[in-house]
Amino acid sequence: MSMFQDIPVEVSVIYEGQRIRWPDTHVELGGPRVEHKFELVRVKPLSEVEDGRIVIIGPDLKDMEKRSYPFGLYIEVAGSQLGEELEGVIERRIHEYCNYIEGFMHVNQRYDIQIRLSEKSYKKGLNSFQIIGKVLCRLFKSELPIIERIQITFITDPEKVADMYREALGIYEKRDARVRGLKDEDVSEFYGCNLCQSFAPTHSCIITPQRYSNCGAISWFDARASAMVDPKGPIFRIEKGDCLDPLKGEYTGTNDSIRKNTGGEITRVWLYTAFGYPHTSCGCFEGVAFYIPEVDGLGIVHRGFRGPTVNGLPFSALADSTAGGRQIDGFHGISIEYMRSKKFLQADGGWKRIVWMPEAIKERIKDFIPKDIVDKIATEKDASTVEELRIFLEKGGHPIVERWKEKEKEAEVRPRLAEPVVTEDKVEAPEALLKGTITTVAAPGTFRIVLKNARIRAEKITIKRLD
Repeated sequence: MSMFQDIPVEVSVIYEGQRIRWPDTHVELGGPRVEHKFELVRVKPLSEVEDGRIVIIGPDLKDMEKRSYPFGLYIEVAGSQLGEELEGVIERRIHEYCNYIEGFMHVNQRYDIQIRLSEKSYKKGLNSFQIIGKVLCRLFKSELPIIERIQITFITDPEKVADMYREALGIYEKRDARVRGLKDEDVSEFYGCNLCQSFAPTHSCIITPQRYSNCGAISWFDARASAMVDPKGPIFRIEKGDCLDPLKGEYTGTNDSIRKNTGGEITRVWLYTAFGYPHTSCGCFEGVAFYIPEVDGLGIVHRGFRGPTVNGLPFSALADSTAGGRQIDGFHGISIEYMRSKKFLQADGGWKRIVWMPEAIKERIKDFIPKDIVDKIATEKDASTVEELRIFLEKGGHPIVERWKEKEKEAEVRPRLAEPVVTEDKVEAPEALLKGTITTVAAPGTFRIVLKNARIRAEKITIKRLD
């Protein structure tokens, strides 16, 4: 007998990955239009949890109109095998179980949650948080038997959401701080997470002591606890294996894991760089590191930033450049906690390569930015264009300026390349131009190709006429 026969919509894993666009939305809970939103799980004594109780503080779904509402989802669980270290593990499953509900889309995590109820499912009868609560209670207890009792509170009253939002931030910070003293070199295993593969099939998160999950919700300790209590679940152990490159963060074990868990689409991953084989991203990352070629530096933008970044693109556009389980040079989905790591983009120069970030996120993590660099990184108040950024960096003496000078010196001493010889049917290209062994390529007609400030690496280039 199905546990969901009294639910007006279907509940199934087939709805994971569903996208509900704004025209099809009945109501949005949280999301970028509101400041306060959160989801929080706390482990309590058995005596303090009334199993199956569902509480609604503020307007219910049937009382809402089509707009975005402040929202809090507070879950209290109890069980003889439960401890505080499992709170983050259980909390992250909210994302998975909410997406089982037809027409109920959940994205992001913690204080960044965005939930949409479709108009179609609302008209089918999904018109109360009581129904959502029933589904979550049943799923949590059936999927995680160590939960003996569970009660859920939905909060839509703006003042109550704001109060608990501040409390939740303190709890998140306490959890994150637990792992900061542990190094990747101190452990023999990392952990993987496939929770977001319904949205990004070729993404598999690698979680280490010094590299949090992209979503910022799962630490190495959280992942270890999850793998222990649910060995067949979406979070699993990875043998670290041999270290192939300590600077870039390449290990035989992580390569084997990413290859296996992406169906061979991704074969290598470098954990501490935004270039080469950067860590893949889903869509729930807290921020994006993005390359700014005009200054040869990296910018950072977090999900909550409004307006365009210094290169003119908003968070949404930059997020589209790295989401979906792709490896794109210079675009890297990251968590805020990873910015606090000593291995943060270490292969790229770490904080010496960061040139721009929003003031809000800079203020939040400034204690983890080297003191001699923190004031040299521009914010939206210092530079709104690349031209203004360059001036700010030069005036402030950012380390990236020395990098520019070094590259200029290299250019001065580099031998001048011979001009390609162009004839009617071929291009005689000097070996230094292509840095390979092929110096002749076919070309239709007579023409000259001039590439300025370009880097070309190719073993062979063939230009064919298309008839």
